[in-house]
Amino acid sequence: MTTSLATSAFDLLSLDAVQDQEELRRVYDVPKDAALRKQMSELTDQTRRLIGCSSLVLIASADAEGNCDVSPRGGPAGFVSVLDARTVAIPDATGNKRLDTLRNVIATGRAGLLFVIPGRTTTLRVNGRACVSTRPELLSQLTAVGKPPASALVLGIEEVYPHCPKSLLRSGAWKPEQWLPTDAQPTSAEVTLAQLRMPELTIADIEQAEAESLKYRYE
Repeated sequence: MTTSLATSAFDLLSLDAVQDQEELRRVYDVPKDAALRKQMSELTDQTRRLIGCSSLVLIASADAEGNCDVSPRGGPAGFVSVLDARTVAIPDATGNKRLDTLRNVIATGRAGLLFVIPGRTTTLRVNGRACVSTRPELLSQLTAVGKPPASALVLGIEEVYPHCPKSLLRSGAWKPEQWLPTDAQPTSAEVTLAQLRMPELTIADIEQAEAESLKYRYE
């Protein structure tokens, strides 16, 4: 599809996009009963265990204007704390300090989580109310990422939904034999250099900055 600089593929495709839920439903079969019944409003012992096994969680949020964002958080397995059957807390480890997710949560009071377990195909979706807490007695409990964080994202659970493994099976995400060779993709430094658009910087500059950032990732 060829587009001009002023017109993107989205601009063209949105002209005849699906306009309502009834039109969308006509394209798909009705979901099976199990797909609806397994959504709950609190954690079971089993979904608590899944969260305890997860070392990676993706956080979806949006600002007051509806601009969306998804950001990863990682740590040792169990770095997300289950405070009770309807509340989890995620320590905010040192990052780029943009605070995109936290600012969005403050603006809307909502967030969605997707828990991932490396090497396993089960994922867990958790959605609900959210807030940013700096309460010392909470932060002192959240030291899995190296030290008490400056803040924590606290989510009040409204929906808990275990996903079927199809997406991770299709992707081959945990199968090294299906991974692309290293040179098939641009390096992190190459991507960053292109994004910064600063001619005075070199790949070596970016690689050094990335190495230092990883070395001091808990500070």
